[in-house]
Amino acid sequence: MDYIPDAGTITMFSTTWCGYCSRLKTQLDKQGIGYTEVNIEEVEGTAELVASLNGGNQTVPTVIFPDGTSATNPSAREVVTRLG
Repeated sequence: MDYIPDAGTITMFSTTWCGYCSRLKTQLDKQGIGYTEVNIEEVEGTAELVASLNGGNQTVPTVIFPDGTSATNPSAREVVTRLG
């Protein structure tokens, strides 16, 4: 499955218990930034994808940007900046 998001949005890999994920979602919602959330504990193959982006670690939130780059636990400011 292709997780590259549309322009102006991100794909965020998360879990239900991740406090950093909840914080980032709240901040993005306040700023009106769209995102597609993918729970790595529920969607087959995504935990492995996240690990491949993070040196073998299943660290969330991991974000994918429209240009195909990723960031691990980015701040809302970093997301806004990278979206342009």
